[in-house]
Amino acid sequence: MKTIEAHFPEKLRFLSKPAPYKVLYGGRGGAKSWGIARQLLIDGVDRPLRTLCARETMNSIADSVHALLEDQIASLNLGGHYEVQKTAIIGRNGSQFAFAGLKHNIGQIKSYEGFDRAWVEEAHNVSRSSWQILIPTIRKEGSEVWVSFNPELATDDTYVRFVLNPPPGSVVVKMSWRDNPWLSDKFMADLNHMKAVNPEEYDHVYEGLCTQTIEGAIYAKEFRLVDQECRICKVPYSPEKPVSTFWDIGDRYTSIWFVQAFPFEYRVIDYLQEEAVAISHYQKELQNRPYVYAAHNLPWDAKMPQLSTGKSIEEQMRSAGFRVNIVPKMGLVDGINAVREMFPRLWFDGERCADGIQGLRHYRWAPEGTLGTEKKQPIHDWASHPADALRYLAVGIKTPQLTDKPPSKPTYYQQRVTAWS
Repeated sequence: MKTIEAHFPEKLRFLSKPAPYKVLYGGRGGAKSWGIARQLLIDGVDRPLRTLCARETMNSIADSVHALLEDQIASLNLGGHYEVQKTAIIGRNGSQFAFAGLKHNIGQIKSYEGFDRAWVEEAHNVSRSSWQILIPTIRKEGSEVWVSFNPELATDDTYVRFVLNPPPGSVVVKMSWRDNPWLSDKFMADLNHMKAVNPEEYDHVYEGLCTQTIEGAIYAKEFRLVDQECRICKVPYSPEKPVSTFWDIGDRYTSIWFVQAFPFEYRVIDYLQEEAVAISHYQKELQNRPYVYAAHNLPWDAKMPQLSTGKSIEEQMRSAGFRVNIVPKMGLVDGINAVREMFPRLWFDGERCADGIQGLRHYRWAPEGTLGTEKKQPIHDWASHPADALRYLAVGIKTPQLTDKPPSKPTYYQQRVTAWS
């Protein structure tokens, strides 16, 4: 056995004491992530602990804190205790670090029931549905949820959940570069430069203040008006009106908005997004909801046959008895402009549509030159899927709707007249 000597910023002293929720948020340079990594590793030496290290999305182990933990194992000289594997870290006493993405991995996340710790890193964009799955899973007696993030919007679910309305027993600590005694000269030079040339960005990046809008947010102006007019609220389903759905079908994610049309307004009553599941899953989800449907509006590429079935999504929906419309293809910028025209008539249910709304707020233009094209293009990430589905809503209501039945053959009539020849 040997003594471990580890140094921490003073504000991180609370990490070594029990609490059901430990929340660290603030600006860049506050030593939040490496402090948490260091404390979790030390705790895992003291006693066998199983820790889930999670993010909202994790396409590979490179997207996780695996490398950060490995660096801290070396820094603390704990190589004799921990075995660093490709997708896990195992302690000699049975401690374990596992890594997972939260979004739409319901089965995988629920399998971590019985873990002692869950550390959610870069938690600013974790959706409400992900928290609703994770928190009941980490329920073992004495278990803890650790959260670290740099805030973005004050409306993001993580900020509302843990900073504005922290759960009972939470310890919530805001940190900034001022709390880190080991900053480099290069870091301070970059900080002072941003403070001089862009004070607003400095406040967000280094002081950890929420920003009013994401930089390049496409629907920033529209959401300012939505918020002013309180159009994110309780929007009940009205049985006397049919529900139309509008889909974006991506390679990984499919997003669906549920909408009821009323005079002068569109009521967005529900939202669904799943990852990498068959069309039969969505059909079951539609049937399980208490709605009477008008039609399901699919994007133009839903007409393309799938290799797995030889049938298109459109054909599979129709054969299952669903009424389907195909939304015609429209240029991306034209579609975004159509959404902007429609926005003043949109009302969103704040609870059922929370994840979709969060995506719309984060939908943004790529910085110039970053996508290798001169054209202005949105970033294609988690936020683009609800935005694309809403774009199909805007395009669909501006174009004639297709029907399930082919048009009937035109009829004609004949008149006979007598004329002088």
